[in-house]
Amino acid sequence: MPSAKKTIKRIQKRVPRKAANIRIGDVARAAGVSTATVSRALTFPDRVLEQTRERVLAAVRELGYTPNSAARQLRVGTSRTVLVVVGARHNPPFFSEVLRGIDVALSQAGYAVLMGNLGSGEGKEKYLIDLVFGGHIDGALALSGAIPSHEGRTIADSGIPIVGICAETDIVGIPAVVVDDEICCRTQTRYLLEMGHRHLAYVAGPRGNYNECRRHAGFQAEVAAAGLKPDDIVRLEGNYDFASGVTAGEAFLALERRPTGVVVTSDEMAIAFMATIRRGGLKVPQDVSVVGFDGIELGDFVEPTLTTIRQPRFELGSTGANLLLQLMRGEAMENRLTVLNGALDKRESAGPVKR
Repeated sequence: MPSAKKTIKRIQKRVPRKAANIRIGDVARAAGVSTATVSRALTFPDRVLEQTRERVLAAVRELGYTPNSAARQLRVGTSRTVLVVVGARHNPPFFSEVLRGIDVALSQAGYAVLMGNLGSGEGKEKYLIDLVFGGHIDGALALSGAIPSHEGRTIADSGIPIVGICAETDIVGIPAVVVDDEICCRTQTRYLLEMGHRHLAYVAGPRGNYNECRRHAGFQAEVAAAGLKPDDIVRLEGNYDFASGVTAGEAFLALERRPTGVVVTSDEMAIAFMATIRRGGLKVPQDVSVVGFDGIELGDFVEPTLTTIRQPRFELGSTGANLLLQLMRGEAMENRLTVLNGALDKRESAGPVKR
């Protein structure tokens, strides 16, 4: 690789030495780094190695590079706008209260919220990344750990603070606020076991999903502790939505030997599951006990009312937003993972096993 000085001289010959003509790509080539590293060195210099930062700053001085107004605005944190990224697969009944918690915390701090739904059309991820790199966003909240990515570039490469909510992101070092999914699912399962159920069904979330992996681990740990055998367990696939709850219910009705207790990993699936098996002639909880996960409002109004794990949804949103505000102020963060507790709400959909 040519030295920085040689590259700088070559660029100076090709481009007149005017701040308006020197671009961030020229600085990156001169310093031998990526444009993302240049952006971080100028925006959050404490996040770049000193040697790399000095190389970038030297290139900036030699080339006379002046960041555009949007980039300057980003560097001093004056856009007062936070991007909230919602994954392509999300559950509005659950996230409505999470978003309210986010909005309350950020609006009190004087920030506006911009929503970015990754499932709203082709090209959305590129648009969000360009928006962030354009200097219009001070920080981002990634619901369910969703990080926009396009052609190998993510919003994390811009150097803005990011916090995950409800799940950790795939990028090391990004803090997150979550509920202890494993403990919560163990609580669901134990409740059915304590009422005498020894033949259980588990309605899963998407395979490989952050929350599903932990909830399934909790279920497995609890049934193992109870001494249940593989023949005592039935797994039904799901996707955290109403439609997959219907499909799981239909699969349940087709079983020759039906479990008496069902652990469902989202309320949407649980509500649809109950409606489906009731149409098939089964009674809840007389024939089948069902326990959901989330604590959405709809569970309070179905028949029977849904026994469920209530997640602190508003607190998830407000805690995540406050962590982001802390990062945007440049304050240190002791813990990268904040874990909140869920609670079992005992309603009418689960009861003792019928002898």
